[in-house]
Amino acid sequence: MSILNSDDLKPFADLARSFAARELAGKVAEHDRYPFGRFYEEVLAKLHDVGFLNAVLPIELGGTDFGIEALCAILENISEVDASPAGIIYTQALSQKILMAAGAGKLAASLSKAGTAMKTILIAFPVYIDPASTDTLPTAQITGGGYTLAGRIELLVPGNLTPHAVIPARTGRGPDYSFFLVDLDGKGVEISDPVFSLGLHACPAVDVTFGGAGAQLVGEENAGAAYFAQVLPQMSAVATAIISGILRGTYCEALAYAQKREQGGRPIVQWSEVTMMLANLSIKADVAAMCVCQSCRELRQKQNGYESRISAATLHIAELACEATTDGIQILGGYGYMKDYGQEKRYRDARMVQALLGSVPMKKLARIRCIPEVGTNTA
Repeated sequence: MSILNSDDLKPFADLARSFAARELAGKVAEHDRYPFGRFYEEVLAKLHDVGFLNAVLPIELGGTDFGIEALCAILENISEVDASPAGIIYTQALSQKILMAAGAGKLAASLSKAGTAMKTILIAFPVYIDPASTDTLPTAQITGGGYTLAGRIELLVPGNLTPHAVIPARTGRGPDYSFFLVDLDGKGVEISDPVFSLGLHACPAVDVTFGGAGAQLVGEENAGAAYFAQVLPQMSAVATAIISGILRGTYCEALAYAQKREQGGRPIVQWSEVTMMLANLSIKADVAAMCVCQSCRELRQKQNGYESRISAATLHIAELACEATTDGIQILGGYGYMKDYGQEKRYRDARMVQALLGSVPMKKLARIRCIPEVGTNTA
């Protein structure tokens, strides 16, 4: 249980925890077989029914308006069991946040309207990139009364499940880019099979090639970086919450196994080496939960340099998770590598979540460029 579960957030955390226990626990390995197995459409529909897919949309736009802190509590508890559905919720929230930042809230509402087919509710987005740091964005040209896109976008999540996608593209030779709404079922769009990535298999991604595909400009031309920067701190905090859930799940499963597994005439939890590894896992899980809580506080207070501190927390906790999931496997021994247990999946998922909003090296390079401006990033 996270320290984020305050009195105000406890109902959301409890809802997410009960949802995960009812719909995800015991089925994680089955869901993780995708794309070679069946996709869990019924779980996705239930995520929508409880309001998780419209958590950041205001009520007047047809959303549930849970808010970012509640979304953190929800995804932290879901990710403790399985981070894949958290990835889908995350992508939906990011897409909606981008649209609202661009002044297209009504468009977001129309795309996510309750009561429409499940396929049309989702909005795809390339969540594993920072568009400003990507040299190979599609290009957009004015054609007639609108725009057409040409080029390729990789790892569009979940591009095989919805016709709607928010795509970053450049309209000129410079670094500036714009966001466009694209109909993936339209002409000039070629979608690959789901990419068999390292982790988050049940949060599918596809590569999409555009050849003169029609596109609708979202917001102002060349203002994409401003919109992305506006939502980046919030979505970084949410990514930290997903990582925190993975860490908590790693610790809980390792502890439960160590208490039951006997070696040398006693449970392995009583062996000093295992006890020390569990203690380290517990420390990392608690630090992650604290960083989620502090990131949410930073979002509320918005003191000088808060964006940099939230980004630093996400980077640090993601690295801790990659270390911790390795230890989580080791505590289970050979069983840690088996899909019957959750540790090997958490190991893979942690590395995928670490890449949300751009690769780690690019994020660190961006921080290096800002050091002369923000110094030690203290208020």
